[in-house]
Amino acid sequence: MANADRPDRFEPPAPQPRPVPLSRLAIIRTVLRNPLELWGVPSYTLPWIETRFFGRSTLIVNDPDLIRRVLVENTGNYRMDEVRQLVLRPILRDGLLTAEGGVWKRSRKAMAPVFTPRHAQGFARQMLEKSEEFAERYATEASVGMVRDIAVDMTELTYLILSETLFSGEIATDSGDIAGDVDALLETMGRIDPLDLLAAPQWMPRLRRIGGYRVLRKFRALVRTTMEVRKAAMTRDPQAAPRDFLTLLLEIEGPKGLTSAEIEDNILTFVGAGHETTARALSWALYCLAKCPDIRERVETEIDAVVESGADPVDWLERMPLVRAAFEETLRLYPPAPSINRQAVADDCFEAADGTVLDIRKGTTILIMPWTLHRHELYWDEPRVFDPSRFLPENRDRIDRFQYLPFGAGPRVCIGATFALQEAVIALAVLMRLYRFDVTEETRPWPVQKLTTQPQGGLPMRVMMRPARR
Repeated sequence: MANADRPDRFEPPAPQPRPVPLSRLAIIRTVLRNPLELWGVPSYTLPWIETRFFGRSTLIVNDPDLIRRVLVENTGNYRMDEVRQLVLRPILRDGLLTAEGGVWKRSRKAMAPVFTPRHAQGFARQMLEKSEEFAERYATEASVGMVRDIAVDMTELTYLILSETLFSGEIATDSGDIAGDVDALLETMGRIDPLDLLAAPQWMPRLRRIGGYRVLRKFRALVRTTMEVRKAAMTRDPQAAPRDFLTLLLEIEGPKGLTSAEIEDNILTFVGAGHETTARALSWALYCLAKCPDIRERVETEIDAVVESGADPVDWLERMPLVRAAFEETLRLYPPAPSINRQAVADDCFEAADGTVLDIRKGTTILIMPWTLHRHELYWDEPRVFDPSRFLPENRDRIDRFQYLPFGAGPRVCIGATFALQEAVIALAVLMRLYRFDVTEETRPWPVQKLTTQPQGGLPMRVMMRPARR
């Protein structure tokens, strides 16, 4: 585990816990600017905090047993939080992240076959090919050392992988600036508006989001065109259509499956957000490894050994435990989804391990914060230090299942978790086998919560050819 004498002991940039509470006005300003800067010392030191936020009873939850209670044992008592839905539903409508009740159950059941571990492993070759294709972009300039915005590059890479694996490369698009479109969508539509904090009705216009509707319309038009093209191909020759995520969804359109609108919402969810979470984590991982050269060198050695052995990419996830551990440690420090929000439907009661009894009243807002949980002093040794060894096979049993939530937990756990881990390991292996990613004087990332945990202003890094091994 982390050791103060280790030469590469690195604390990635993050807001320090606030020693004193903010005023009401300061809370509003901070939530609108960057919610990650809101949390005080108690959020990083106590198992839970009972408070009131804009007139609502709010419970901030860090205790793993209480998290299990909310997300698994009594999940039926905790619906999606109203404020969260006010932010996300205008974008995703009845996509998998925002749907509830019967719509969510139908959507989850429809997509489950695509994202089983066995099926996800079948995407490994395509992930490898797209990663290698993307890596060729660096070949010419890397010999002299080029500075790239890695946050943008990783968004483009994961979009290429998603397009090829889930849509057989057939996403209709008239723009090569997918990263810019996604960023514009999240910058405008993916942030809390003052009216959301006041729980104003959804029909009231959010001024912060007006500029995002153009990009949202563009994404929805892209999805509809993609659906129409595939439907036409399925009509001409059902056997010739690719057996991918898109075809699977379109095949269950109808009274017993999903409506056309629900299919559109789910495709938009994956196109607009499905690759974004992995992209952000990849860019943070390359940054953290650049700041820890000893760890990076060991990662490179592991990659070289596995690739040179001729191992099938489907096995890389298991054959590269240090690469995987570095990515999972990045997910700990920079969880792509930094908050999980619920609301109590009815009263509930929880008894902690020490006998403390907590009464949860109907209507209470539940905030499970991977951002604070993953940096919590009760559950992690040197929680602010980048230390991939936490996630090596011999140490994993020290981590409680509900202490680490990069993909959530319970029935609504991220359906693409295995897909994302495999994609990340393959992408890192391809890129780091060929290139070195180093910080520059301009590399001063600061984490900001939009819909995901993003580096404010991008993440410029110098990309150079890897030096020959000694």
